[in-house]
Amino acid sequence: MAEILLSEAEKAFIHHGVQDDLRCDGRSRLDYRPIVLETGLVSNASGSARLRIANSDILVGVKVELATPLPEKPQEGRLEFFVDCSANATPEFEGRGGEDLANEICRFLQRSYASGNTLDLIELSVLPGQQCWVLYVDILILECGGNLYDAVSLAVKSALYATQIPTIKVATMDGDQPELELSDDPYDTKRLNTENIPCVVTLMKIGNHYLVDPTPEEECCSSSGIVVAVSGEKKITAVRKIGSGSLHSESLASMLKTGSEVGASVNKILMSKLVEEEKLDKSQKFGFLR
Repeated sequence: MAEILLSEAEKAFIHHGVQDDLRCDGRSRLDYRPIVLETGLVSNASGSARLRIANSDILVGVKVELATPLPEKPQEGRLEFFVDCSANATPEFEGRGGEDLANEICRFLQRSYASGNTLDLIELSVLPGQQCWVLYVDILILECGGNLYDAVSLAVKSALYATQIPTIKVATMDGDQPELELSDDPYDTKRLNTENIPCVVTLMKIGNHYLVDPTPEEECCSSSGIVVAVSGEKKITAVRKIGSGSLHSESLASMLKTGSEVGASVNKILMSKLVEEEKLDKSQKFGFLR
């Protein structure tokens, strides 16, 4: 992201606010900014979601396609992540500027989902060793307002929750080759169990304290922090150190514990809100494109 220039007085103001547990926007250290979320926006995608946290705006589309499973995992489907940092999000993304950040987010998502307890990839198997479903998760960063890792993870989980996978039946064998029959009913689909898909929590250390959901200004005042992926079962599936500063072992342990608790809480709230949105009538939805 583009560097934000802050005076020493502004940095001191942010430091003192964090120390007193009263941030510039009125939040406490462990509070998130308001989140706006809508699913099912992209009509030609199998699942989609758009999420906004303050000025961070993320659009995610999921495309489901049949493919050959990996040789080392013949009974599993797979997820493929792709992140596109729009040049409109920040001038820093122009040209190849956003490529490094996109690759970092992709790698972290792959690590977060690599644990077998997050998403049951066996559900995506159609014919073991021959055919499986591949979920192509395309992530578009429309605007940057800090805390991109958290925003992306919440949008991805919401899009996967809304994803509809067509029902396929294996017909009688024709010689040695089975035939796959796709259901003619567009509503004959199945859903993924997304209960345990991880949500990401970013904790930035400012002074002797740490906070979640940092703003761009707060990110500039922090020299170190961690990004933690937490499953619905409160298990940490991936951790990444960010910033050039160091972290004491006691601080790191405390941040991991807090991240785990915050992540589990965010998971629970997100799932309940997704269930609520699903029950709403189309006329009751007031989202980005309505």
